[in-house]
Amino acid sequence: MNLASGFLALTLHGAGWVLWLLVALSVVSLGVMLERAWYFKTHRLESAVLARDIRYLMDKANVDDRRPIDCEVFKTRLAAAVDGAKGRERIRLERNLSFLATLGSNAPFIGLFGTVLGIIKAFHDLSHSLGGGPSVVMAGISEALVATAVGLMVAIPAVVGFNFFNRRVRVKMAAVDWMAHLAQAEIEAADRPLPSAVLRAKQAS
Repeated sequence: MNLASGFLALTLHGAGWVLWLLVALSVVSLGVMLERAWYFKTHRLESAVLARDIRYLMDKANVDDRRPIDCEVFKTRLAAAVDGAKGRERIRLERNLSFLATLGSNAPFIGLFGTVLGIIKAFHDLSHSLGGGPSVVMAGISEALVATAVGLMVAIPAVVGFNFFNRRVRVKMAAVDWMAHLAQAEIEAADRPLPSAVLRAKQAS
């Protein structure tokens, strides 16, 4: 059996398994959208949470380098910690959204793949029942086109959901930026070290 015959035998199973795959993906997509809707409804941004993340990242940097730090080093580490805390919050907000984007862009192709498989099977059935006429292949093609329709039905809600939640992420991140500036100012006012000259004088004495 050559390679073409092997693939033909595989395609003759039709588009049924592709339809089940699309149904499973639609269920997962619905679950992701419900989880994200619940998260955005219940999640409250607080400057204290951001401050805790910033302090954690600052403490981690201080553990790696136990030498005394001056104001400039402190500002550099604080700015890096603020960026890290905002990145951590963005990861929480964007969790599983990439799945919706991937499904929205690829579900139509999965449906089209199922349609191609169905058409191949329809023409194969026609070749073995020539007496049936065009009605045999037309029935098979109409069933095959269902896969493309289902692919679009899965893709459209996923794209709508991704765009909706992506908009919510942008709105939330604007609030995160504002709160991060407040947390940065509070930490800098409370934990700012001595200037370099004073620090060197203390070390010399």
